[in-house]
Amino acid sequence: MHLAYDLSFTHTEGRWNQPGSWVGARFPDLRIFVEIARTAERAGVDMLFFGDGSGIPSTWRGSIDTAVELGIQWPRHDMAPVIAALSTATERIGFGLTYSSTFLHPFYVARLLNSLDHVTGGRIAFNVVASTRGADASNYGYANLVDHGERYERMEEFVAVCQALWDSVEEDAIVADPLSGRFADPAKVHPIDHSGAHFTVRGPLSAAPSPQGHPVLVQAGNSARGIAASARFADVVFGFGADVAGQLRHRTALDAALQARGRDPRSVGILWAMQAIVGRTAEEARARRDAALSFWTPEAVGVMLSHNAGYDFSTLPLSFRLGDLHDEIVRANASPAGFVGALVAALGPDVEMSRAEFFERAFLAASGMDHTVVGDAASVADHLEENFAATGARGGYMLSSPSAAPAGFQDFSELLVPELRRRGALAPMYAGRTLRENLAV
Repeated sequence: MHLAYDLSFTHTEGRWNQPGSWVGARFPDLRIFVEIARTAERAGVDMLFFGDGSGIPSTWRGSIDTAVELGIQWPRHDMAPVIAALSTATERIGFGLTYSSTFLHPFYVARLLNSLDHVTGGRIAFNVVASTRGADASNYGYANLVDHGERYERMEEFVAVCQALWDSVEEDAIVADPLSGRFADPAKVHPIDHSGAHFTVRGPLSAAPSPQGHPVLVQAGNSARGIAASARFADVVFGFGADVAGQLRHRTALDAALQARGRDPRSVGILWAMQAIVGRTAEEARARRDAALSFWTPEAVGVMLSHNAGYDFSTLPLSFRLGDLHDEIVRANASPAGFVGALVAALGPDVEMSRAEFFERAFLAASGMDHTVVGDAASVADHLEENFAATGARGGYMLSSPSAAPAGFQDFSELLVPELRRRGALAPMYAGRTLRENLAV
């Protein structure tokens, strides 16, 4: 199995205030990320992953105030400069960077990622997302999000343009011949002349080919439309690991979609999102879980759920029919209803639910606390090995921690990863020169 650390939320949702977190520093102090990166690299972790969102949660009661006061999914910075700095403090570990195809332009993103691939020596992955939150959309001048299907159509065209731009300068185009004074061969630099439904880009890319040629492409959609997009272009899929049955449905659907596009399903691994708390003892791990849960007051839960669903749950009646809520959220967001849809699938649309029960169930599902793995290194490693075998043994895990940072990730690096490596469960440490080569082993 391969391992990545999800560092999207190292300081939000109360993590900053836990023992062992941001000691002697405040976000976004680079030293904390350097500490995480160096210990992860010593352990042989494949990649540090940074998800992103550019909007402050504002759906709950139509205001950002509670999110700002409690630090819920805020603040979040563009991590490209952080990755550039981390690459100078490490040598082998890769970095995953997230940008939205819904709001950004492919020429800008293709050029930036090409540059970062040079800076890191071929260690960049691009997590391309179709944004789902109104708080992000409003920052880019959109009154509403476009339809779910159209967002994925734009994503596919966005990635196709990026790929064409990365290929627009051939690998041997630069000759740099000091005798003739000839720097490059014009016959190997090609405009792409793209004209599509969403973008018009002449090209070529105004940059030298990077070490990987193309960054590793990561995509996380687990709806039918998202899986179709993954099958078209993803090198690695970011999957949601709530239960084995759901994981197998995702793996089976992805395999069928890959085969339909003439791709080998064995070549595309899924990194399952796995939230874990590792302690030196099971008791220590459970105490850290309880500390993480102590942050989640009803107000905090309301902000998080409303932001993720695009629906103000402060307006919920004392009781309601679950299917009615699901339909209303779908209409409001022009997309599937995420954790509410999962509740409907599990309980049925006709279930009457109280507001208090909904908050409890939805919080556990949306926060991942219902399937967070908690224990000592041996018990967590047991779970990962069993789950890996049960879900096809292709890919690995995107580990996140609801506990302190850097302490929670240090426990992964110093306790869990060595235990997995001792068992022979992990891919070889940095067998290749680039991130793409390492993930292919």
